[in-house]
Amino acid sequence: MVRIARPVTVDEAVEALSEEPGAQLLAGGTDFCVEVNFGHRRPPAVVALRRVDELTHREVTDEVVTLGAGVTYSDLVGPLSGVVPALTAAARSVGSPQIRNAGTIGGNLATASPAGDTLPVLAALGARVGLRGPGGERTVALEDLVTGVKRTSIRPDELIVEVAVPRVRGSQQFVKVGTRNAMVIAIASAAVVLDRDRREVRCALGSVAPVPLRVPLAEASMADAIDWERMAAPAAALTSFGEIAAEAAAPISDHRSTAAYRRRAVAVICERAMRRCLRDAG
Repeated sequence: MVRIARPVTVDEAVEALSEEPGAQLLAGGTDFCVEVNFGHRRPPAVVALRRVDELTHREVTDEVVTLGAGVTYSDLVGPLSGVVPALTAAARSVGSPQIRNAGTIGGNLATASPAGDTLPVLAALGARVGLRGPGGERTVALEDLVTGVKRTSIRPDELIVEVAVPRVRGSQQFVKVGTRNAMVIAIASAAVVLDRDRREVRCALGSVAPVPLRVPLAEASMADAIDWERMAAPAAALTSFGEIAAEAAAPISDHRSTAAYRRRAVAVICERAMRRCLRDAG
């Protein structure tokens, strides 16, 4: 029989993890329960986090948006749409309303699927993830958290507590390609951010590499081409931006798409996202 712990505080959750080696954390369960139903996972114990109110906090300051790991996709849609619009767009693209009501940002990070919709946005925005374990708290950059396909640097006795997302003055976009318009796993996705204060372009790709992929050559090329006063750029620079990003991708062929299609999709959605960013910023 699977043992189930139902903590009501983060400290109790950490204690439960320490007492149950190999326990599975359960928040929304939108990925984990599918694996259980197909017989792919049989953990000896489960630590259920639904009652831990500390994990559902949201705080917005002039500098950063702090999101508890238990914040759902639905929580990201609405008041936060004007603060982190790309993250809101990614959350809105996830599954059905039922999935968005249950799935959490912490679960998306911990699952570390290459197709995780929030991951490229968090990578482009430079998010940092707060973890807590018996030894205390530590903070890691997103690129140090996700280390491979469904692999992270989270220790067995740690859980994600929150995600800190720096606020950026400038426009941002999230674009996703799938086999249909809704309730679909991304074939390719991209987040593009224009940082007007630093005159930087940031771009991260999803579902085309083992981890969320930043594309520094494309970013630098586009930043040099933008007229930051007019917020405009030549059409050729936009096309080149997409092509350079596509070259940096490392897609695979699987039952949902070929690698060649994914690479072409990256070129198209990066150019499209950049055009939208410049339009919104103009």
